[in-house]
Amino acid sequence: MPAPTRKVLGRLSLPERTFVADALRTETVGGVLLLIAAVTALIWANVPALHDSYESVSHFHLGPATLGLDLSIEHWAADGLLAVFFFVAGIELKRELVAGDLKDPKAAALPVVAALCGMAVPALVYAVTNLTGDGSLSGWAVPTATDIAFALAVLAVIGTWLPNALRAFLLTLAVVDDLFAILIIAVFFTADIDFAALGGAAAGLVVFWALLRKGVRGWYVYVPLALVIWALTYNSGIHATVAGVAMGLMLRCTRREDEQHSPGEHIEHLVRPLSAGLAVPLFALFSAGVSVSGGTLGDVFTRPETLGVVLGLVLGKTLGIFGGTWLTARFTRASLSDDLAWADVFAVATLAGIGFTVSLLIGELAFDGDATLTDEVKAAVLLGSLTAATLATVLLKLRNAKYRRLFETEERDEDLDGVPDIYEEDDPAYHLRMAAIHERKAAEHRRIAERQTAERLAEVTGGAGEEDDRRA
Repeated sequence: MPAPTRKVLGRLSLPERTFVADALRTETVGGVLLLIAAVTALIWANVPALHDSYESVSHFHLGPATLGLDLSIEHWAADGLLAVFFFVAGIELKRELVAGDLKDPKAAALPVVAALCGMAVPALVYAVTNLTGDGSLSGWAVPTATDIAFALAVLAVIGTWLPNALRAFLLTLAVVDDLFAILIIAVFFTADIDFAALGGAAAGLVVFWALLRKGVRGWYVYVPLALVIWALTYNSGIHATVAGVAMGLMLRCTRREDEQHSPGEHIEHLVRPLSAGLAVPLFALFSAGVSVSGGTLGDVFTRPETLGVVLGLVLGKTLGIFGGTWLTARFTRASLSDDLAWADVFAVATLAGIGFTVSLLIGELAFDGDATLTDEVKAAVLLGSLTAATLATVLLKLRNAKYRRLFETEERDEDLDGVPDIYEEDDPAYHLRMAAIHERKAAEHRRIAERQTAERLAEVTGGAGEEDDRRA
């Protein structure tokens, strides 16, 4: 007997749906703040009367020089605040690996392959563009990242009813994407290593891990230790955001019998609003402020480095993620969920071309020392992300009526028990509750029908009596 065909991008399990809904809710709010911060940065940097103040604030230095931490505001945002962002990404990845969809190798294959293809193809597009145009290959990693907060903000602004399965797919893609992005940063953008500082950071991580295993609690223990680990990592020459991912991966994300939430889930719930609502928007405020003019935007399409970034985000991301998803389904003999079409996957792949936060970070690292090219690459990231967002908006809007029907079906809760009805179809208790609800409705309709019948009879009887009186 042949094995049943496995469906991809099908309905989420109830616990996964709950987690994804909570995570996306916070990321969507953060994404809107990110949009506001990016627009504010562009206005601040491009209004002549304000430009000098933007430069002054961005390059203002503070921090203890004796500890090697006399950094500019812009630098603190990139190395410090984004460590919080990557800390949350580490927790997300750990949870996905031990309790989420990535726990099952068959289920994990789809988002992992799609994410890898979604990073490899943009890098290839960038490389080909620069090899043919005699440009620099240093920025090959710039178009490889997906910004989940920005993508969700676009969904919130355009008002699409994207089904939960596609939202979860986008979120998982971004989590895997973030992991490989931090690996790229650690491996390819680390020049000189201070092994003493690196050893100190490693020792700090061991202490961090030991305290977690001992069950020690208290923010006053972990926050100072985390700051020491971050500072040592920064001084080692490795990008300090790596420390955030490492600490996030150490948290336990499986629940014990007496726990409603695992420590990882609890800490993520506390830190995610800080990451999405403060850390990432502030990074955008001090990184997205590039001077934009007609000449600057025109130069994006004439310089191979910037053209490679735009094409990588718009074409490379779309083709990579869509192709990776299709190939995974093809060679694992899986089929797409009956509720979706490949056009939906293509639209989401286009949306993943929004590579704002991490792309800006990698752009700064890739062209460090060349301020002009760094600003031009940032402009290319903004233009590529805007183009991808516009294309995704058009494609998603074409399917929005169907998405709304799917969303309403997924969210329907007629028995008002807090659990969507589609998750209770095999539960006898649910059908008993629904039978009682229908019986109450039927009884109410019977009472209404009886009252209306009685009123009509009264009208007929009264009318006949009046007619007899008139004849008399």
